[in-house]
Amino acid sequence: MTALQPADLAIKPRRIDFVLPESLPRHWHGGDPFKTHFFNSMSILFPDGERFFIDSVRHFRPQIDDAEQLALIKGFIGQEGHHSREHIEYNQRLSDLGYDVDKLMQPVKRRIRYVQKHFSPERQLAGTVAMEHFTAIMADSVLRERRWFDGAIEPMQRIWRWHALEETEHKAVAFDVYMQVCGDRKLLRAAMRQSTFFFLKDVTLGMWHMLWHDGELTNLRMWRKGLAWLWGRGGFLSSLWGVYRDFYHEDFHPWQHDNQQLMREYQREFEADGVISPA
Repeated sequence: MTALQPADLAIKPRRIDFVLPESLPRHWHGGDPFKTHFFNSMSILFPDGERFFIDSVRHFRPQIDDAEQLALIKGFIGQEGHHSREHIEYNQRLSDLGYDVDKLMQPVKRRIRYVQKHFSPERQLAGTVAMEHFTAIMADSVLRERRWFDGAIEPMQRIWRWHALEETEHKAVAFDVYMQVCGDRKLLRAAMRQSTFFFLKDVTLGMWHMLWHDGELTNLRMWRKGLAWLWGRGGFLSSLWGVYRDFYHEDFHPWQHDNQQLMREYQREFEADGVISPA
């Protein structure tokens, strides 16, 4: 285990009763189609992606003999399993609105099947490590800058805060397993480049489909505002450039981005109604 990791870190999945609207508002993020469908498109990726993450880490669990690390792996698997289930329900709400969620999920499913058939377990784990960094830095931004959800309905803000908190808690688990069983930094960097390409591609295709379905695809004003919000100066993704690049450093570890205090603040938010379940 690394000295950078919080000394008392414990990873436990929370069973929280998220009451999503039975009929999800089509543009739940302040009436903004662009922002709404950016987050919706990420949700579509999560169920299959997180099952892949679980499988890639679980494969190496027999090689780990440190009790503390095994407990963190157990917590990681439990949290990712809960995320997958909540986002399946979230995605069902999107299907109910008429979006072809199954069609959008097919490229992800095919890619995962290909990777699991043709890539080594080490390479699969490297892909998990890369995507866990991506989700961790986005999670930190969601928790640190609540303005990203200004105008969004509270149930959706809450499910994204919960997901962001747990991504923060387990952000180093896959990385630490990888460094113990493989440690090839060159492979990690290649996995990050590949993961970045497919993440941006999949999210863009999801947004394109949902905006087309809504009749918003040619709304130039929406595109100008949305792209500025996402990629402009201080935008949601553009503001992550520095912490994203840190991953490529030879000595990088996820807890070099020390957001323990922020994590504790949000743990207190959820401890009252978050029922801790066995991982």
